[in-house]
Amino acid sequence: MDRPPVPAPADPRAVRLVDGLLAAGTAVAVLAGAARFGGRLDAAGALPLALWLGLLLLARRRWPLVVLLLSVQAVVVLRTSGLTDGGWVWPVSAAYATLAADDRPGRPGLPWAGGVGLAELAFAAAWETTAGGATPREVLISLGAEALWLAVLLASATAYRNHLRWRAELDERLLRAARERDLEADRRFAEARLDIARELHDVVGHTLTVVGIHLRVAAEALHDSPEEARASLTTAQQVRTKAVRDLRALVHVLRAPGEASEDPAAGVCEVAALVDRVRSAELDIRLETAGDLAAIPAPVSFAVHRIVQEALTNTVRHAGASRADVTVRLVGGRVEVHVTDDGRTAAQISGAVGHGVRGMDERVRALGGDFSAGPHGQGDGWLVRAVIPVPGFHP
Repeated sequence: MDRPPVPAPADPRAVRLVDGLLAAGTAVAVLAGAARFGGRLDAAGALPLALWLGLLLLARRRWPLVVLLLSVQAVVVLRTSGLTDGGWVWPVSAAYATLAADDRPGRPGLPWAGGVGLAELAFAAAWETTAGGATPREVLISLGAEALWLAVLLASATAYRNHLRWRAELDERLLRAARERDLEADRRFAEARLDIARELHDVVGHTLTVVGIHLRVAAEALHDSPEEARASLTTAQQVRTKAVRDLRALVHVLRAPGEASEDPAAGVCEVAALVDRVRSAELDIRLETAGDLAAIPAPVSFAVHRIVQEALTNTVRHAGASRADVTVRLVGGRVEVHVTDDGRTAAQISGAVGHGVRGMDERVRALGGDFSAGPHGQGDGWLVRAVIPVPGFHP
């Protein structure tokens, strides 16, 4: 992975101000250093060197290596020509620090700054020994301080560069964490939408189906059997009231996330009442239970109720069946649910690809169970089967 770039100030005016101050400060420092260490302050030596080094720094951000090379060249030319007798490294301190701190991809500045500095010191030592007539001791004394200053410059620039890199990596990690939180929030939102769609399908679809059955029965029996018609209308009204409670509970959860619903969700203990509501003169439903169903935990209990509800809804809607069998058993640490009917298989298959069967499958798999729905036996009929583990169950 490429190294993170060194961030530049966001405000261009601030960048120009900093570069201008650094250029002016370098020019003043070169002149002051020459005066402090007994150098010559003349118009042919120190003054043009100070102005040249200062002006070059105005381009240090775009071309740091070029600025350093031209600065070192100016120092070498003026020193070897005898026009100035200032230092070798310290007049170019800003150019060295700028290049060493440059860590942009494909432009490693530190090795270049170190290499140029060593080359300049090596040239200075050779020139002072040969042309200047200095002894090795004098060369070591004069250039030792220069070498130490160069090491301090490179170390400080490296520390600053590493600090910028650490800040860039920290910002990247924070940005990545924020993106991951956004993705997780989107995933949870999608799951919530799926849950809401499934709940609305189960509640509304089941209610409309059952109410439709009893209204049809009431309409057919209205003249011949008023009592039967009245009973069907009463059942339809009860189913409608139950659906309204379920919808209110769902809306309550949506309006106040994390708060408990006023009406508890239907569970496995309400399966018998569910079967009674769906049972009619056209569809005989038999219910068989086994085990201590009250011991089933709430998530599994709710899923069992919804599976039976959706399976019977599909039977009424699609199968044209005359009989259905519902079996709910708690055995061996798991709940087994079987819903079979003797309806038309082809019609059931065409309806099995809808939201209802998919919702049942998602419920069961979310609880770690197995689900299947398909033709039952060799003849007509349809089987919905779900097996859900019960955590902590001890027979």
